[in-house]
Amino acid sequence: MTDQPPVQEPTTRRRQFLGRLPLPERTFIADALRTETVGGVLLLGAAVIALIWANVWPQAYQSMLDYTIGPSTPLHLDLTLATWAKDGLLTVFFFVAGIELKREFVAGELRTPSAAVLPVIAAVCGVALPAILYALVNSGSGGHPGGWAIPTATDIAFALGVLAVVGSHLPSALRAFLLTLAVVDDLIAILIIAIFYSSGIKFWALGLALVGLVLFWFLHRRGVHGWYLFVPLALVTWALMHESGIHATVAGVAMGLMLRCHREGDEQHSPGEHIEHLVRPLSAGLAVPLFALFSAGVTISGTALREVFTQAVPIGIVIGLLVGKSVGIFGGTWLTARFTRAELNPQLKWADMMAVSVVAGIGFTVSLLISELAFPDDPTLAGRAKTAVLVGSLLCATVATVLLKLRNQHYRALCEEEERDVDEDGVPDVYQEDDPAWRARVSERARGSEQARGSERARPLPGEASGATGASGAPGASQDSADAPDSRTSGDSSSEH
Repeated sequence: MTDQPPVQEPTTRRRQFLGRLPLPERTFIADALRTETVGGVLLLGAAVIALIWANVWPQAYQSMLDYTIGPSTPLHLDLTLATWAKDGLLTVFFFVAGIELKREFVAGELRTPSAAVLPVIAAVCGVALPAILYALVNSGSGGHPGGWAIPTATDIAFALGVLAVVGSHLPSALRAFLLTLAVVDDLIAILIIAIFYSSGIKFWALGLALVGLVLFWFLHRRGVHGWYLFVPLALVTWALMHESGIHATVAGVAMGLMLRCHREGDEQHSPGEHIEHLVRPLSAGLAVPLFALFSAGVTISGTALREVFTQAVPIGIVIGLLVGKSVGIFGGTWLTARFTRAELNPQLKWADMMAVSVVAGIGFTVSLLISELAFPDDPTLAGRAKTAVLVGSLLCATVATVLLKLRNQHYRALCEEEERDVDEDGVPDVYQEDDPAWRARVSERARGSEQARGSERARPLPGEASGATGASGAPGASQDSADAPDSRTSGDSSSEH
């Protein structure tokens, strides 16, 4: 009777969540986040200026907002500066968001269903729970359920600006998850704006805007180049979309989605990536901060702050941002990972995911926009909603700062490991540790360094004789001096290895 070989049960490999990013993806996201971080700091500064201006010189601030500029015919573009900021500047922001979304679907984290499921479900839960909590708070008498979408949006620039100010060394995987989450969040936000906050649609203008979008797509796909063609076409399409009654920022998202974001042939960058690289600094460094300057100026007083915690609309917004976003994102992520084959990166903990979820509760740009769209005929209520957005975002930033500071030393160590480049070839070592050629280069570099240090130690100290006779004048002293560096070098070499 022969022994049967043991039956090996099939094993399934669990996909790692928040694991190491591929090097090209890590490089692209690092460049994008660097720009957004600078923009976030500018955004914070613009918001502070707006608050000071609106509270110290309120009449001057309101006069600036109400200043009208633009032609009244043929498309009624005689708009106030506040409207130009809301409908015009944010179109640039949503154009970049459209490119980001397209790239995520064709080349980023969302290109495969297994990788997309976690951030998508997290984003959906992070939108649904704040809306539900807001609706519950405003379900009674005196409530205003129409503002349910205000606490649903994440402001990635504001969030990264907060991270830059608090000095958190957040690992690239967590930052990438936050960026991907915000991209999906922006898509949901623009769908909400297009569906729920559009009225009085003029179909002739909408039809012409769609023709402009089709022409934009056709010229791009035919390989036609030249900003002098695309910029005027984009402006006309935007104006027609604005005239149609659908929020003009939809045109920006649509044009961003139409760009080709996959590389062909020997392209270093796809057209979408190239255009995003050019437009992102304009969006993060100019458009969004200017929008904050025109929108964040709300009156801050004891009465206004008291209303935030006593009236249904602001309470619903604050609870939606602080509780709804963080619990929704964390709960959606944890449940998805629990019931799929995803396991958390062993270098991180679920507490890290909770901290990122609280960061995602920082809502600013889109939340301020929806505050105006939700209450167009009640400026006082819109102002209360904006104040609640600022208070809720500030609370989220404070809680997130505390949570991140508790783990900042660990994050610093992870970032140092991610950035280490011993052979100074521009590629982090973590991406080359399994490459024999890299190990050979590092070993050769280490030997060269040891030899250099040994040669340096073999030199006579100042005041010592360099001849055959030692400092004491006794024969053989030079031999002792010659032998000493060899023994010390050997000892150093062994200790290094």
